[in-house]
Amino acid sequence: MAELSVRPMTDVEFERWQRHLAEEFAAEQVAAGNWAADEALQHALDGNAALLPDGLATEGMLLLKGVRPDGTVVGTLWIGLTHPRRTPDCAFIYDIEVDQEHQGAGYGRALLAAGEDAVRAEGVGSLELNVFGGNTRAIGLYESSGYTVVTQQMRKALRS
Repeated sequence: MAELSVRPMTDVEFERWQRHLAEEFAAEQVAAGNWAADEALQHALDGNAALLPDGLATEGMLLLKGVRPDGTVVGTLWIGLTHPRRTPDCAFIYDIEVDQEHQGAGYGRALLAAGEDAVRAEGVGSLELNVFGGNTRAIGLYESSGYTVVTQQMRKALRS
């Protein structure tokens, strides 16, 4: 596995990441048919603001950067130490992303493992995440890292 550690985001990194995260999440929601395109970005921005009311200083949130031993930042990880559905003793990954130029080198698995270590260090016993059904690469990573399906939503399009 690629060698990687995590460190807290800086204020500058947080500001850049917030916008990028909202744009990516909005696009995923539109592609999944969950949100209308013209409202998606604002909805994503509002949702993130609700989850991070104090920004980088929001209590119970780990906002981390994955860093190689040479200091190169390769990705981002956002973990809530309290599950959004209040599942006991369970943290939640809101976002994990390896920067495009570093994908395919094992950093996704290393970032996931480093996040798991950070959650363990906080005394939380399990970690959960959500993944879109069409994201087969991520599903493969999570399954091979020991994650199992605990809930599943299914949809059938009735219009062509």
